[in-house]
Amino acid sequence: MAGKNQSTGKSSRERRLAAALRENVKRRKAQARARAIAQEAQDQAGVGGKHTPATHDSAGIPSDKTET
Repeated sequence: MAGKNQSTGKSSRERRLAAALRENVKRRKAQARARAIAQEAQDQAGVGGKHTPATHDSAGIPSDKTET
């Protein structure tokens, strides 16, 4: 019976991980869409000039190195 409980636990874990992965993919896609929309709006408004420094992440931390 120990084998049955172990396999049930594993399938439960796999289902939880699969659900978490699906949610993570949905969240990342939503973030990417939001960034693309923001970038398009920025481009249309002419904001940012020739080169806008890239940010480190969604927190808006600017990178240390800039292109010349």
